[in-house]
Amino acid sequence: MTAQPRPHGIPETGPATPEADLVAGARAGSEAAVRELIRRLNPRLFRVARGIAESDAEAEEIVQETYMKAFTHLEGFGGAATFATWATRIAINTALMRRRGRSPQQEYDTVSETDTPQILAFPGHRPEAPDAALGRTQIRALLEQAVAELPPDLRLPFLLHEVEGMSVLAIARDLSLNPVTVRTRVFRARRRLRAALEQRVRGGFEAIFPFDGARCGAMTDRVIAGLRRLRGG
Repeated sequence: MTAQPRPHGIPETGPATPEADLVAGARAGSEAAVRELIRRLNPRLFRVARGIAESDAEAEEIVQETYMKAFTHLEGFGGAATFATWATRIAINTALMRRRGRSPQQEYDTVSETDTPQILAFPGHRPEAPDAALGRTQIRALLEQAVAELPPDLRLPFLLHEVEGMSVLAIARDLSLNPVTVRTRVFRARRRLRAALEQRVRGGFEAIFPFDGARCGAMTDRVIAGLRRLRGG
């Protein structure tokens, strides 16, 4: 079967395509470029949103809203930071605005412009036996529950630092906080989690709040459908 030519000016899209080319493709109207950007960003943005939101469902809504804002306002992306960094800030702002709308009496950290994420692995690289896989699933559930119970001011810095691998300085810039405050909040989050899990958990935090497979595909389809509606297509 002969491959169909791509529209003029839209680069080839795939896992190895540089981010800048994907952004250029998205600006040119390439749905393939939009899909690839969403696939790459879904795990990070969902974890960031879940660091502020109180449920997975609310976090999904925040991520979807983030994509709609980002892809309908690409003219606002100047390239000073990476697209991933820019989208992360939009997600944080979107989540915080939702929380302010629900709790007008409560103060939350705000976000300012500018930088940004290997994930820790569970020990060993051998194929897991069924009981080991079950144990890992149970550990992830315990971790998710414990992290979800952290207050938002501790949960978000913890997820950005421990899961996304962001530095204290990068988190401080993105959340408009003093680096000492970020270090303190990460330390307090670790201490709370250790108290709850040290007898039962041995490993890393990379498995919490996953966002892939069918959920990732469904999110992509919803964003694409929303963009088509806005374009009148």
